[in-house]
Amino acid sequence: MRKSLLTSFHHLTCVNTNCFFAHRALSIGSSAQNFQENAITRNLGQPTAYTHPFLLNKGEVTPGLTKEDYEERRSALIRIINAVSKKQKNDKEEKGNVVILFGEPIKYMSEDIPYPFHQNTNFRYLTGFLEPDSCLILDSRSVEESSTHKSTLLVQERDSHKELWHGARAGTDGAVEHTGIDHAEGMQHLSNILKKYLSENYDIWYDFQRPTNLELHMNHMRSFLTDAFKKKLKIRSINDAIHQQRHIKTNKEIVLMMEAGRITAEAFKQTIPFSSPDINEGTVQALLDCECRVRGAQMLAYPPVVAGGNRANTLHYIFNNQRIKDGELVLVDAGAEYHGYVADITRTWPVNGKFSPAQRTLYEAVLKTQRACISLCKPGNTLDQIYNAMAMLIVQELMANKIIKRKPKGHETYEVARKYCPHHVSHWLGMDVHDTQCVPRSIPLTPGMVVTVEPGIYIREDDIDVAEEYRGIGIRIEDDVAVTSDGPLVLTGACPKDVDEIELLMSNT
Repeated sequence: MRKSLLTSFHHLTCVNTNCFFAHRALSIGSSAQNFQENAITRNLGQPTAYTHPFLLNKGEVTPGLTKEDYEERRSALIRIINAVSKKQKNDKEEKGNVVILFGEPIKYMSEDIPYPFHQNTNFRYLTGFLEPDSCLILDSRSVEESSTHKSTLLVQERDSHKELWHGARAGTDGAVEHTGIDHAEGMQHLSNILKKYLSENYDIWYDFQRPTNLELHMNHMRSFLTDAFKKKLKIRSINDAIHQQRHIKTNKEIVLMMEAGRITAEAFKQTIPFSSPDINEGTVQALLDCECRVRGAQMLAYPPVVAGGNRANTLHYIFNNQRIKDGELVLVDAGAEYHGYVADITRTWPVNGKFSPAQRTLYEAVLKTQRACISLCKPGNTLDQIYNAMAMLIVQELMANKIIKRKPKGHETYEVARKYCPHHVSHWLGMDVHDTQCVPRSIPLTPGMVVTVEPGIYIREDDIDVAEEYRGIGIRIEDDVAVTSDGPLVLTGACPKDVDEIELLMSNT
């Protein structure tokens, strides 16, 4: 599996991103004539093979992911929920299952100025459709021959006035052509479509606990769910089933995550040597954002942490508005989003280019711990087991380097570890930076899972339990790792993390 992933990644990137685009353009060549009368030859509001032939091949909904890939995802979800329903039912009468899933709404910074749109990842996973205020319905009963379900996408209708202000819409014809969905309707028909599922024997699968799109929920789903409850239809949460499916990545998905990791690693390599004493944290953030985007990322995957000095001990510090003093470290946690898949890297380095002896000691303790934890990312282990190993290793390093003054007693070991590293060593990674949170960290790792490995040591400047030279230092080192049958595959390995490598990189400016 590891070898096939690396081969696929080589085909994706060739030598660099420009080669990737050139390769895709050559593969299309004179394929314009392939767009016959059944193709949509206009802007649909998201990249297509017609508008972005340098990015997508014909039949792809997302770079590297075809209509057939999305159809298989929808079919696999129906198989999962059919199996759950069958296991839990005692009814003699055969029931159907209907999945109802909304896309995100547009969110506004001010009265008429929208934030950049970001699609609900569950919705995107099943459709690849990037327009707001959409709805996917999967019906396991109304099926054609050799199909597991019928899929319907409800979208905003074409509207020349609104498209003038907000950009092109796919409309029903564009939605079907681009995504390969079975059928499309205008969103105004949703309430009438839902009525069907009140008169037939269905279980309803919907994210009612945390509705994605509150306006659509209030306008369409609230009364529908009330009526369904009165008719004693079963209403089930769909989130767990989708997370169960999303949790195991295909080779195609891991290749996209490799590219997100490569882009982020290259951005770090450009940003680290740009650092200097008194640089503003916001400048570092801006440079990272720029370097990710020029390499093909659509955006940063999350608000980055750029924390100088003692601010690194605030785990979710995202103000990024202070100057970093000479002699201080800066901890940067950032990742690119590449066509729906994300990276998550943390590096810590001295803005003046040289680690002090205390900084080097603490850094190498974290790095040694991280490498040991990465080696444990193998099938059969669990993230909780790797966390336990991290806790023991951190305490051993703190004691071996005389960073803490008092040797903890046996029962105090985990308390000390939690004091100096209060977060878990890992989380799932995929389309979200904290991916598939319905999946516990206690399950055994299997090939296709992607995780972060991010130990840290955080010593506040007022901590009198450690030697003075270590106070005010926070260090975290984080990489993304795919679990394969051949062992861990580090997706972000191009990002420097050895002390000597970082100092050499900074000395070359």
